[in-house]
Amino acid sequence: MTKNQPERGDNMMPNDTQAARDYRRIEAAIRYINAHYQEAPSLADIADAVHVSPFHFQRLFSRWAGVSPKQFMRCLSLGHAKALLADGSAPLLDVAYETGLSGGGRLHDLFVTIEGMTPGQYKNGGRDLVIRHALYDSPFGPVLIASTAIGICHIGFVDEDEGDPMTELRAQFPQATFVEAGSLEATAYERGNDFHRQAVALLNQKAGMVPKAPLKLHVKGTGFQIKIWDALLRIPGGGVASYQDVATYVCSPAATRAAASAIAANPVAVLIPCHRVIQKTGQLGGYRWGPLRKQAMIGWEGSQG
Repeated sequence: MTKNQPERGDNMMPNDTQAARDYRRIEAAIRYINAHYQEAPSLADIADAVHVSPFHFQRLFSRWAGVSPKQFMRCLSLGHAKALLADGSAPLLDVAYETGLSGGGRLHDLFVTIEGMTPGQYKNGGRDLVIRHALYDSPFGPVLIASTAIGICHIGFVDEDEGDPMTELRAQFPQATFVEAGSLEATAYERGNDFHRQAVALLNQKAGMVPKAPLKLHVKGTGFQIKIWDALLRIPGGGVASYQDVATYVCSPAATRAAASAIAANPVAVLIPCHRVIQKTGQLGGYRWGPLRKQAMIGWEGSQG
């Protein structure tokens, strides 16, 4: 095992899995619809744009989203986003555990918990950390998942046109020791923890399904950032909040820009659901892993209910 150099074994999955190819077609379909929505494109038009037959596209989309393309696109409309904001973004942030364990509105923060790294771990570049990592499939493309002995420290999407997916992780923890999850060198450090399996299960679940035990995140961030990320856990799947809602919840509306910066710095995609924060106008706003992916995630979650 060597410091600062990640292992790349057989279970480091390529970006050309069937799941990755399916997601790229979904993303291409959303891109086409965004460009041609005023023309009300038909199923055949969209299918042709992604180079598959209408029958195959219908099956692909229904398998991925669980609903028809028409139902899914309804969840991506500006009117739908505005309705979500008007009907409950602030209350979602105000509710804690009162919804109960079996209610349909069970909150994300019931099954994901955040623990900040110690000041020493934060300042010394992770010198004493052993970080396990591997690539996995998700409904929204391949992801790099990494964990310490305490919990998940990083989840980031991996795109074909980007370089080494470990670059960002090594920059965050330049002094850490990296081992590939599942490798012989990793087994001495795993000690029965299975954070990756839990994370993958959460990434692939349908709305309303919850794991048997909470998943702990072990993240590097300032006190303010962790406060913002913790607030995001209170937005359940299918819901959204505005940047101002989040700022108001943790401090004051005047801190909207600072809250937006903390949201953009989120190191754990999906499980800290920064994709559920949109502009108060109903526009989706930016996303560090791409606006089309944010659209896909919001539409997928909204269509699951």
